[in-house]
Amino acid sequence: MLLSKALQAPIDFLVAGGSFGGNRGLRPIPPEKGIFPLDHFHECDSEKKEYVGCLKVSAHKSEQCRHLSKKYLHCRMAKNLMAKQDMTELGFSQLKELDST
Repeated sequence: MLLSKALQAPIDFLVAGGSFGGNRGLRPIPPEKGIFPLDHFHECDSEKKEYVGCLKVSAHKSEQCRHLSKKYLHCRMAKNLMAKQDMTELGFSQLKELDST
């Protein structure tokens, strides 16, 4: 009895998910808010590297690099790598004093 269930399990998996992991006829669902495409063409690499460099120098204290994080997000929005949003919705409402840097 246990052997027949063990042999049947892989077959159930293929039938339920289709060959190689899924139904090819369905269209993909767009990502949820907060998830955005990768920067395959490296359009915002300089901003990303500047932010990561700041994190390394500041011992990963992100509050010291918030202005660079904001710059990176602006770049992603400008290049349509993420939805355009007001920066206050992304947690930058208290960044007024750092904007000048």
